Amino acid sequence: MSEKSVEEEIKIKAQQARGLARYMSSTQDLVEEQIRKAQQRGEFDNLEGSGRPLDLEENPFEPAELRMVFKILKNNDFAPYWIELGKEIDADLQNLWREVGRFTRYTEMFCAEKHSKAAQQRYDKKKARFYFEQRLELEKINRKIVDFNLHCPTFQLGRSTMIIDNEMYKVIRQVESVIEAAIHTK
Repeated sequence: MSEKSVEEEIKIKAQQARGLARYMSSTQDLVEEQIRKAQQRGEFDNLEGSGRPLDLEENPFEPAELRMVFKILKNNDFAPYWIELGKEIDADLQNLWREVGRFTRYTEMFCAEKHSKAAQQRYDKKKARFYFEQRLELEKINRKIVDFNLHCPTFQLGRSTMIIDNEMYKVIRQVESVIEAAIHTK
């Protein structure tokens, strides 16, 4: 082979290698391309189990050594502590916002009419007590979230703790906005 033909062959192979390297540089593009081609060829047609629901009984996030324990618990209508605690946290948050909604409606009704100074003072005490109770409830929920995170088997499933002052601001803002709206309409 002549020197010129060897150089040309190297250049051609280098060009091909660069093209291949660019193509291979993105694994995602490569995989997507292979899947698309397989779909076009019909390789996904008539697969075993096609048209039947997936069996999602086995949890891939479940530690293998605890799989049998969780299966026994599930068959007897029990769930791991952290799962039950998560449900409890969700229910507590729902109850908290339900109570905020009730107090907001109460405030709307109260603000709809003119009241004596004594009635206004009673309402103000009731409102201060409500805010205090909601802060306590948020602190209780936040402690449950910390407990949940301590028992949760993987950090990806953990929950963010609340910043109580931020959550209280939302509660207060919801109630006070009703009062402000009533003042502006009078």
